[in-house]
Amino acid sequence: MESFIWYIPLLPLAGAIINGLFGRVLKEKAGIIASLAVLGSFVLSVKAFLLVRQGITFDGNLFDWIVAGDFHTSFGVLVDPLSVVMMLIVTGVGFLIHVYSNGYMHDDPGIARYFAYLNLFIFSMLMLVMGNNLLLLYLGWEGVGLCSYLLIGFWYQKPSAAKAGLKAFITNRVGDFGFAIGIFIIFKTIGTIYYAQIFEQTEALLASGVLTAATLLLFVGAVGKSAQFPLYVWLPDAMEGPTPVSALIHAATMVTAGVYMVARFSPLFSLSEVAMAVVVAIGTFTALFAATMALVNNDIKRVLAYSTISQLGYMFIGVGVGAYAAGIFHLMTHAFFKALLFLGAGSVMHALANETNIQKMGGLYPKIKTTAITFIVAWLAISGIPPLSGFFSKDEILAKAFAYHPLVWALGTLGALLTAFYMSRLVFLTFFGKSRVEPEVEHHIHESPPVMTIPLMILAVLAAIGGFVGIPEVLGGHNHFEKFLAPVFEQAEEHIHLAHPSHAVEYALMGTSILMALAGIVLAYLMYIKGSISPVKMAQRFQGLYRLLYNKYYVDEIYQKFIINPLIAFSRWLWHFVDEGIVDGLVNLAGRLMILFGLLLRRVQTGYVQNYAAFFVLGTLILLAYYLLS
Repeated sequence: MESFIWYIPLLPLAGAIINGLFGRVLKEKAGIIASLAVLGSFVLSVKAFLLVRQGITFDGNLFDWIVAGDFHTSFGVLVDPLSVVMMLIVTGVGFLIHVYSNGYMHDDPGIARYFAYLNLFIFSMLMLVMGNNLLLLYLGWEGVGLCSYLLIGFWYQKPSAAKAGLKAFITNRVGDFGFAIGIFIIFKTIGTIYYAQIFEQTEALLASGVLTAATLLLFVGAVGKSAQFPLYVWLPDAMEGPTPVSALIHAATMVTAGVYMVARFSPLFSLSEVAMAVVVAIGTFTALFAATMALVNNDIKRVLAYSTISQLGYMFIGVGVGAYAAGIFHLMTHAFFKALLFLGAGSVMHALANETNIQKMGGLYPKIKTTAITFIVAWLAISGIPPLSGFFSKDEILAKAFAYHPLVWALGTLGALLTAFYMSRLVFLTFFGKSRVEPEVEHHIHESPPVMTIPLMILAVLAAIGGFVGIPEVLGGHNHFEKFLAPVFEQAEEHIHLAHPSHAVEYALMGTSILMALAGIVLAYLMYIKGSISPVKMAQRFQGLYRLLYNKYYVDEIYQKFIINPLIAFSRWLWHFVDEGIVDGLVNLAGRLMILFGLLLRRVQTGYVQNYAAFFVLGTLILLAYYLLS
């Protein structure tokens, strides 16, 4: 394994360098180079997966990276079941997004720069999931943050895009600050940054009493990177970037980094009940909170953005209750159907001259059938309809949540109802009913080219059958996915004690989940297709609640008033009083003193010889007096 494993992250890095240096010459060929680089990484990742499946893992170093005094770290990678699953998701879904981007961005003048950023994004995410130490994890962690800033603000000529990129970067810095402190605490306590050595000395963190603080600080980083409450505000605005970027950020990279990190550090988190409870609480609240905002939003990409935030909440419920494999399982299935949903949204926008308002769509099914059918597969998968992938992964999380606490299960099931409703609303308003498309746009509606629709079809197949690797025993399966990941979470599960529900309880939970999903779909059908329930009248009847949800609970306004504006005011005070008043004042005072001193010396340097002779005689008399008196 050692001979080829290094090429997995290096191929996308090489693609980024080539496109970055020679992009002006390559132009549209940059997309081919970038796609081939990620395809090569995917093929090698498959090879690594086959070896890991045979029980062969790899933990080794390529070269000495940083040597400073007693501190010594190497550039090393860890390939085990968890990292290889993430590698397959990042490179596999990432490759399909690259292929799709060749069609979506073909006429953009910055196409080479776009693909350079995209390849750099894949490299950063691979380093995040493949690194065998905290420093490489942090390198990848900050790398995806940088690339998200570059890609969200790719069309920097638009003020909204530039502002959204800045918002994502700054919001993530808040979480990353806590993440860095957590790393410092672990290194200070144990004296190493390598995973293997840290997990061998977890008792040292427990004995020193800093375990909960360290894990909570690490989780602060996950809250920022994976857009959980209260640091989720950057993700809806990230829709200002190109649609394939939204698919990459929301499905295969970046936002899943926090879930991966908690799963990777499961030996630490499982030792702290407080940290686990916080992860569950934040995940549960975020899953419901984001779902409610998606209920009334009319932007096709923003609805999917709130959906991502909500689904990430489910993943954190999974890892928070100790069902680490279930959390990663949902991460994988979510990558399939959420990438499909975003790319499908991009295909709809391609057909409608970049229109994103679902109130200006409708009746698109017969005009863009391939996009519509694949989108419907993703809709049913995320809604939890069996036997599609989302059903198995979400059901696994909810079953484990019930064993942890029935309240968590109840809130999660309510979130599943909301998910089915807002996704059904999105599908019905976009593809069915009467057309509300602008007349000048309607004449030009057309299906996307094969370079865009083929990735949609592949992702639709994965979204449909991806859950079969984790069929639970109650349905006659063996949950191969959980068994594959078992060696990674073996140490953590020694401290996790979840009572396994009986088959009767599992069937009841499963049936409830399906009924909730169907209820959400039926309710949306009655409101937006049948017309039995008027959405307008409902909005008028619950006007206060509707306004609250439509304005996203005024969270952005609260942040603006109580955090951003005071910080800006404080910064201006520092600028005027400290910088201009004190710092510049002292520098200016020194200058003025020199000028004053110079003016005094000018009166001495008169140019008259008799004056100089008088000063000479005076000086001689002073020296003579000093000598005689002393």
